[in-house]
Amino acid sequence: MAAATWSEHAGEELRRAGFRSGGARRAVVDFLGRRDCCVSAQELHDGLRGEGRAVGIATVYRVLEQLVGLRLVHRVELGEGVARFEPALPGGEHHHHLVCDDCGRVEPFSDPALERALSRVAGTRGYDLDAHDVVLRGACADCR
Repeated sequence: MAAATWSEHAGEELRRAGFRSGGARRAVVDFLGRRDCCVSAQELHDGLRGEGRAVGIATVYRVLEQLVGLRLVHRVELGEGVARFEPALPGGEHHHHLVCDDCGRVEPFSDPALERALSRVAGTRGYDLDAHDVVLRGACADCR
């Protein structure tokens, strides 16, 4: 699903849940819809301010919690003590994350063979896999 389509989907789901299409909420949704990977609330706030949007950090957190509660956004824990957020695509498409322990860079990756292996492991242990997170840590090419 394209980012713009996710933004439209999120707007529709927010309306269905009874939320007005306020400027701050719309700004957060639109910003997330343009990202290809997860961002922290602070990064989101800084990005909005850089675009000239006067949205307070408390509002950013409040909107993110609403979006997580509606399952429109995934909260991503990368083990650095800061939650990150990214769109939850309605079709279930997702990616995983590479994290550089030196500079903090976060890069998305997808691997169909890994997805098959995770499903196989869950199945052999009797699990019906609903969701999973894979975070690979190390040193990026720039920091090696």
